[in-house]
Amino acid sequence: MNVIELSPLDLALAALLVIALAAVSRWMRLAVEKQLLIAALRTTLQLLLIGLVLKALFENAHLYWVALMALGMVVIAGREVVARQKRRLAGWWGFGLGTLSMFVSSFSVTVLALLTVISNHPWYAPQYAIPLLGMVLGNTMSGISLGLDRLTQDAVQKRPMLETRLALGEDWQSAIADSRRDAIRVGLIPIINAMAAAGVVSLPGMMTGQILSGTPPVEAVKYQILVMFLIAAGTGFGTMVAVSAAARRLFDDRHRLRLDRLRQD
Repeated sequence: MNVIELSPLDLALAALLVIALAAVSRWMRLAVEKQLLIAALRTTLQLLLIGLVLKALFENAHLYWVALMALGMVVIAGREVVARQKRRLAGWWGFGLGTLSMFVSSFSVTVLALLTVISNHPWYAPQYAIPLLGMVLGNTMSGISLGLDRLTQDAVQKRPMLETRLALGEDWQSAIADSRRDAIRVGLIPIINAMAAAGVVSLPGMMTGQILSGTPPVEAVKYQILVMFLIAAGTGFGTMVAVSAAARRLFDDRHRLRLDRLRQD
């Protein structure tokens, strides 16, 4: 493959665009220049660090190292799910529920793809396992965080209606059913939009990267289709599990709405 290597100067020239954007932001008094520059710095440092980690992992492709890195990715993603919610479940539920949902859904679809579709030897080869898990996990994280945020916001805003329905004899499943469906639908919107626009409005990241590295376009398309389907499954099942479990947590055994189980930052 004919890969064109980028020099530090090439990256510095690209960074000038971000700096120019920050300068315009300051001139227009948008007050986002600081966040923009910090985000750019974090992106640079984090990607350089993960590049070194992946290099070491590729050179020592043992199952326990791959599993350890995958577990670390899930834990960090779980923390991000909590951070993106305006209201979240108090205690360990806020972190544990989203993390467990991502672990079940993302790991399941990624391992299934590695064992049955890609069929590489060994099946946990990091050059396949880590990128696939990262893409599925990142999108699942977004879907779960959006779904949980919508559910908890609905529970607070519709409290009088929910308590009225409970008082009229409905159980908690029926009372929260509409909000639960809306929350799951919101969590699925990003991946549905991404699949609908793929190849027409935008070229997805993995496909673009493979084409730039010299992979034949048709092969790059096949891998991108696989990834999109894995992301859809991981996001869908993960959001369904997380939202359903969170909805149950909002009610006690006597079918009473318990908003005291939510925490707002």
